[in-house]
Amino acid sequence: MPPSRDAIPCGASATENFFRLSIIPLLFVLLLSSGCGYHVAGNTSHLPSSWQTIAIPAFTNDTTTYRIEQRLTEAVIREFMARTKYHIIQDPASASAVLHGEVLTLETTPVLFNATSGEVTSMLVTIHVKVELVDNETKKPVYQNNDMVFRDEYQISPDVKSFFEEQDPALERMSRDFGSHVVADVLENF
Repeated sequence: MPPSRDAIPCGASATENFFRLSIIPLLFVLLLSSGCGYHVAGNTSHLPSSWQTIAIPAFTNDTTTYRIEQRLTEAVIREFMARTKYHIIQDPASASAVLHGEVLTLETTPVLFNATSGEVTSMLVTIHVKVELVDNETKKPVYQNNDMVFRDEYQISPDVKSFFEEQDPALERMSRDFGSHVVADVLENF
């Protein structure tokens, strides 16, 4: 007598057959959905394809904090060089576009206090920066954010002998974060 269509092949269980039959449609759905238009953030650029160079002159500093504009400018340059194909130059006249930056404010605020002594144990640094990317040919802004805000917190040691100024490392961390965000925003045109 010939085997029926419902018969299970020798050595295979009903569960194995179900798995085999259900995996094929699943693979088909995955194959179709792989080309649905999604992309990883940071891989697309809304900047003109004709651009070859971007000038990033030193940001202006409207604060009393020494060299903060240099840190932020350097962080943006490093990030552009790491994540884009553009040549970064200093001369705005010979560039396809110019990225201007202005450090508007830098504030340091106490956040936590020692309950017994009343001394400050934690500070919050807040920086406000204005950034604008201008097309040199049209003289129109391609990207503009008039108030980018970045914050970082640092601890203050109560022991005078082991005291280490933590504001400098906090500003360095904030600069790296700022550079990364500026480049991502410019490339994705947010």
